[in-house]
This record gives sequence, C-alpha cells and structure tokens, in this order.
Amino acid sequence: MKKNNHFLYIAALVIGLASCNKQLETAPSNAVEEEIALKNVTNLTAIYEGAWASKMDDFYGGIFGNPGFKTIALVSDAMANDVNLIVTKYSYAPIYRFTQINDKTQSRVSAIWNQLYKLINNQNVILANVDRAEGDATAKKVLKGQALALRAHLYTTIASFYQYSYQKDSLTKTAPIYLEPSNNSTVGNPKSTLKEIYTQIYKDLNEALPLLEGYQRNAKYKINTNVVYGLLARAYLYSGRWQLAADAATEAVKGFPFMAPADYTTGFNNVNNSEWIWGHPEIPSQSDGSYSFHFLDVTSASSYYYSFMADPFFRELFNDGDIRKTLFNWDGTAGREGYLQYKKFRFRDDQTGDLVLLRSAEAQLIKAEGLARADKFGEAADALNELRTARGATPFLGSDKEELIKEILIERRKELWGEGFGLSDIIRTQQAVVRKPYVDGSGNAIKVTVTLSDGSTKLVPAKYHSALKFSDGSSFVPNSPNYIFVVPQSEEQNNPNLNK
Repeated sequence: MKKNNHFLYIAALVIGLASCNKQLETAPSNAVEEEIALKNVTNLTAIYEGAWASKMDDFYGGIFGNPGFKTIALVSDAMANDVNLIVTKYSYAPIYRFTQINDKTQSRVSAIWNQLYKLINNQNVILANVDRAEGDATAKKVLKGQALALRAHLYTTIASFYQYSYQKDSLTKTAPIYLEPSNNSTVGNPKSTLKEIYTQIYKDLNEALPLLEGYQRNAKYKINTNVVYGLLARAYLYSGRWQLAADAATEAVKGFPFMAPADYTTGFNNVNNSEWIWGHPEIPSQSDGSYSFHFLDVTSASSYYYSFMADPFFRELFNDGDIRKTLFNWDGTAGREGYLQYKKFRFRDDQTGDLVLLRSAEAQLIKAEGLARADKFGEAADALNELRTARGATPFLGSDKEELIKEILIERRKELWGEGFGLSDIIRTQQAVVRKPYVDGSGNAIKVTVTLSDGSTKLVPAKYHSALKFSDGSSFVPNSPNYIFVVPQSEEQNNPNLNK
C-alpha cells in the first residue's frame, strides 16, 4: 500500500461547504490535528466535502490530462470501439494504442490508483468516527450513509477495471480492501477477490439505504436513495445478479424522467437536466473537472484538444429520426477534414461543463439488461423501447433473447458514449474491442462531404481508427490482459502483502 496520511482537510470549514452553489475547496493545503477534525459532525462533513471536491476537481497526479474522476471515463472510452482518437493531440494516444494502462511504471497508472485509495481512506476516516462525533443525529446518519455509498462506488470502479469479468472468475484476486483508516505505519493488505469486493459493495450500499431514507438533498452531487439504488443496480448488473439489478434500477429512476429530445442537443453540461440522478456542478472558479470537455468537445473554439472523435461505424448504429443522430457532423476544419464529430459534449460559454455520474437512461438500460438476462423477455423489450421511443429511435421488435441482449448492449454504446462505459462493458461482457477500417470494396477510404470554413463543400476521405490492433500487432480478443488496469509499481514496492 502506498502509505498515506488521513488527508483530513478542513480548510473547507472556513468557507462552509453547504451546497453546490458554494465553492467547493478542491485542494485544501493545511491538515489539522485529528482530535479537532474528528470532534463533531460539522468537521466530518467538511472532510467529506473536501474529499468529494478532490475526487472531481483535482488533476490526478497533477497532470492536465487527468481531470479528476472523469479521467477514468476518458480512459475507458478511448480504449473501446467508438472513439476514433486524434492521436496527434495531447495525452490519450498511448491509452488508445493500449500502451499505457497496462504499464505499471506509468504516472497515470499510479495517479488513478493512488487517488482511488486516498478517497477510500477519506471515507474510512469518516466512518470510523461519525458514530461518536458530536452533533445532530440526523446529520450524522446522512453523512454515514453518503460515506458508505461513496466508498462502494469507489470499490465498484476498482472491480470494473482492475480484473476480468465477474462472470469469468469471481474468485480471482483483484485489489486490496481497506475498511479502516490508514496512515504511514499501516501494513498493506493483500488483494481480495472480486467476490469479496462485491460482497463489501453490497453491504455498504444496503447499509446506506435506510440511513438516507427521507433525506432531501439540496444539490445533485449529494448522494440520496436514488443514487444508492443506481449504484446497487450497477453492482448487481456487473456481478450477474440480474433481477436485483432490474429491481434496483426501477427504484433509481423514480422522479427522474427522460429529458425532452431537444435537451439531448444542448451539450450534456447541465446538472439540472431532468434525467441526471447524480452529477457534479462546475463553476468558473472551480472547474478543473471541466477539463474533460477539452477532449470530448470537438466543436467549440475554446476546446484545446478536441481529440475524442467518433468512429464512422458508430454513426451507422443510429436510425434516421433518432435525436442522437443529429449530433454527427463530418469535420471540415483545416487539418481535421474527414473526422466525424459527435457533438454530445460542449462547453458552456464560461468554458465549464457539469459532470454527469448517473442518469436514468443508464438505469433504464440496466433494468432492460437485467430483465433480459433473467428471462423476462417482454418486460426487458418494453424497458429498452421506452428509452428508444424517448430518443426517436426504432423500437426493438425481435423475439430472440440473445438478439435482445445484443441490442441492449448496442443501446448502451449509443446512449452512454463519452460517459466512461466503453471499456468496462467490454470487460464485463467478455467481448473484444472492435475497430474496422472505413473503406470501400477496393480498400480505399470512403469519401464524405465536408463543409469548409468559407461555406463551400469538399469531398474528402473519411478518417477512421488508426489503432486497429494491439501495439504488438496482435488482434483484439476477449479477456485480453491489455484491457486490465495494472497495479502500479509503487504499490508493489510499498505493499509486501499485496500478492499473498
């Protein structure tokens, strides 16, 4: 284990982190004596708020290419099927080419691991002290529920990327579990199995539910029962508890109707969107997390890197009439001619964008997949078609279970593009990455019409994936070690118990 102190930041106490409308302290510089910080629920809440802000708005490892928790989402989608990355742009080319996340010496590998475990430690500190802290009993109950849920969310992230699918082998060793605060003298724990990690995730989330019952949050970054049900739905789906996944997803979506079709075209940057169950607000004075838009936003003049273009075959998954298909545009900008823009994510005018973490659309697709795999075909098809209808897409009218599951997985790709599920879905469903050249029968790039800056049009070859195999020249296959996040070398060196 990389030895970390408790990270008990309470500079947040000075400014009062009461709601998303107030500035969240992302990198408090002063730690305080533990007996002061742990004394009452107000201070513990400030620790939670500081940890949350660090999760979303710290550059992991201090690197601009790692914009907070959304770093993991960017990595996941860059390694999957549907992002055609511009490899000359900053930061994500090694990820796209499968040469970084499987290299234990890389700084990004260490940054993601260290931040996840730092945040887990923050929650462990809160959970170890909240019951005996002074203060309002209801506030203590809510804080405990939120800390449990956030810890479960972090462990779900670890389980999703640091090992193969639960369905492949639930007993395979993955990563350590820590449930108590750690410090510089803590001896590192050995890796736990996927089954042990998910057992802890279920325990944390099911314990959080009654603690948050009746809690009325005042900001969408705060965890309530809808969020907990959504996290349960994810965990149950990822670990193959199909009916439980569908049931939890049904609870998660209550009160979060699908957005109006026109809202899909407004930039995915507003936490007040009706179907965002959980999201993080960004403001100009605290917007490091918005840096993820520099990669995802491929149309705004203020976007520095605009590298997450779309695979041309991805566009072909959408039928005419689907509101999402209107977001595609062949780029005619000099130097980018022929790339396919997908205009889902766009900066606001102040160069910020709120960060989505959980939507009712995702929960609906969990419900559909859970029901389909639980052999409730009719209910599953209805759940899928409810979302498709909301997007103007063609309903599924088939009668085969495997065809339905295939369509649900395709719908996840269409609906959740850019939100971080690309690689994790490939891992959990034991599929291979699929990238194909976009060429005609003669092997030539298919030509497309682009609009130039002067308004004229031009026929140019469409740009398609430049990384069509693993870096060693071998073909993409299911269950490849190239998909799995490695444990950083520093952890191996600092934790002698890791592989016991």
